[in-house]
Amino acid sequence: MSDYYRIPRGADWNYGGQKWRLSRSKIDLYKECPRCFWLDNKKGLKRPAGYPFNLNSAVDQLLKTEFDVHRAASTQHPLQEKYGLAMKPAVHTKMRQWRENFEGVDTVHTATGLTVCGAIDDLWVDDAGTYYVVDYKATAKSEPVTELNEPWQDSYKRQMEVYQWLLRHNGLTVSDTGYFVYCTGKPDEAAFDGKLEFDVHVIPHTGKADWVDGVLEEIKVCLEGSLPREGTNCDHCLYRRVLRSEEEQEQGRLL
Repeated sequence: MSDYYRIPRGADWNYGGQKWRLSRSKIDLYKECPRCFWLDNKKGLKRPAGYPFNLNSAVDQLLKTEFDVHRAASTQHPLQEKYGLAMKPAVHTKMRQWRENFEGVDTVHTATGLTVCGAIDDLWVDDAGTYYVVDYKATAKSEPVTELNEPWQDSYKRQMEVYQWLLRHNGLTVSDTGYFVYCTGKPDEAAFDGKLEFDVHVIPHTGKADWVDGVLEEIKVCLEGSLPREGTNCDHCLYRRVLRSEEEQEQGRLL
């Protein structure tokens, strides 16, 4: 068995188990394909994952460390000054928990009884006490990312809106506007010299989290029901369907 892919997951970690929680990423999985979501959360059969993006994780950690310096000093980060944002990195007693994977921000959704959770990257606050969700992103391409206008980036926007929803359910006044600190590595520099240069842009996103409650109710119905139909645009469902067909044909030839 692969060290990176262990299935099925233990029953305690599946829906109905003591350790199961509905993470932000699972909500996005449901939006992408209810069938894959059901197999993951009911049967512990998660999709095979790629290897971790260690460079992206390093950028995340460096940004957290950098913003934490200004958090401790109660000063603005240069990016906040550059973009004219009258806010500072937020100080909160639960910041460490809220940023930790497998802990994060959580709440119980009253209508469904589902425990929903998600780990934020950062939180900024203005003088009025309004909080702003911040998410770090990193990539590498010839042109810097300065806006989120691709269909696949909709998942980033949903991610931020779930975080906003979670923090409001933890008693915070949270703006509809959040910010992506987007770092684009420059692959066309003259030399590497042991370092990777980045263009860094702060990209605002103003959205609405009012879709979350309705989707949670859909998810509850899904989890209580039988295996959903295949996702129409799901590559994983397509792979399984074609694989089954090829295996059946091959077995037929062997008989």
